[in-house]
Amino acid sequence: MKRLSSLLAAFVLLALASPCFARPTFPAHLDDTIVVKLPNQATMTLFVKNKQQLRELRAYKLDSLMILLDTYISQAEAAGKNSKSEQVTMEFYPAKDRPGKQVPEQIRITMRNDESRNSTVKENNVEVRMGRVFGVSVQEKSDGSKDRVDIHVGSTPKDDSIAAAKRKAKQEEKQNRAVHSNFNIDLGLNTLVNVEAPAGQTEPDLKPIGSRYLSLNWHYDIRVGQKGSPLHLLTGPELAFNNYMLDDNSRFVNTAGITTLQVDADRSLEKSKLAVTTLNLPLMAVLDFQDKKGRDAFRIGAGGFVGYRLGSHTKIKYSEDGRTHKDKDRGSYNLEDFQYGLQGTIGIRKLDLFAKYSLNDLFQSNRGIQAQTFSFGVSLLR
Repeated sequence: MKRLSSLLAAFVLLALASPCFARPTFPAHLDDTIVVKLPNQATMTLFVKNKQQLRELRAYKLDSLMILLDTYISQAEAAGKNSKSEQVTMEFYPAKDRPGKQVPEQIRITMRNDESRNSTVKENNVEVRMGRVFGVSVQEKSDGSKDRVDIHVGSTPKDDSIAAAKRKAKQEEKQNRAVHSNFNIDLGLNTLVNVEAPAGQTEPDLKPIGSRYLSLNWHYDIRVGQKGSPLHLLTGPELAFNNYMLDDNSRFVNTAGITTLQVDADRSLEKSKLAVTTLNLPLMAVLDFQDKKGRDAFRIGAGGFVGYRLGSHTKIKYSEDGRTHKDKDRGSYNLEDFQYGLQGTIGIRKLDLFAKYSLNDLFQSNRGIQAQTFSFGVSLLR
């Protein structure tokens, strides 16, 4: 591997100084190819998208880069000798270890030592990512008679095109921003807890499946602390729709300024519900942990919310004289205009569960049934 470091240094120096380059066949998505043949019969090939990528090498001090590579290659060699597997891959992140220094962003070293009877070929691979898109990939093969070193500047093997690399860079940039926005949908169910009905009235019996909760959320995710911190603050407007579907042929009726629950003795109700639309603003502290590849792994959050009622109505559906009727009545129904409460979320990878609990009553005091709303479900399109 020391030979590999020397070859890389010689290649970069020759590539920057030599005015004459051979141009063999090269991949269609790359524009320029530079081939350098060294006296020891080793061949190095450089693929670049444009000349600007080649000029970017000037920003790096080659002596320091070679010393850095030699250190990491020695570690990879030691790991390869101690490993029983045929391939060992190690990743290093100099830019994180040395903030503010002009060093590569990522170095990936793969040691392949196939010593089986049917193969005499040994391969070693080194990838150096200078920035989010720009990178160098070096591959050394030896079969006992000939050495070959391939160097690729631009896309790495996992990013087979410049466009793919740029997409990945854009995604990483979004994840690394201190503040970013996202849109998601909460879909779940409603239920009433701590119910106390006035004297002479029955408690409402809700249909579990019909009492649905839907919320359209435009959230702002604010990272607290330095890059990589798992602590975030989550806030942003939410447009929520709470449906309370009644059972037992009952309906909400506003009589003499008081909202009561009555059983309709004259008709058989196919559907009877109270629908409330609110605008909510949450504030939650979230711990968001990621795996080694930067993907979401586990998160948990808790906080509170405040909300304001935008509108409400009741709706009943019934059949009469062979025809289906739907009656919708809009009104406040003595509902509290402001709501406040607690909420929490827990998620693994792309699946999030949420729960919301209102601390104040759904109806105004002494003007309706006393009860709090509890909503729960899943978050989609995170």
